[in-house]
Amino acid sequence: MEKTTLNVNGMSCEHCVKAITQAVTALDGVSDVNVNLGAKTVTITHDLAKSPLDKIKVEIEEQGYEVVV
Repeated sequence: MEKTTLNVNGMSCEHCVKAITQAVTALDGVSDVNVNLGAKTVTITHDLAKSPLDKIKVEIEEQGYEVVV
């Protein structure tokens, strides 16, 4: 399992936390999602073979947030 932290813009409330957490957790191979509003980060524990980083980024962006590289 890999632990990845992404910087994400556009998060401002608990609804944002819930939306991102539910969307990313639903991906195959993701075992944990931790959203930190103050730091504007999302930390994901995932299996790279089942949930590569690009797939996770797309899922977050589809929820209306910007993943900053």
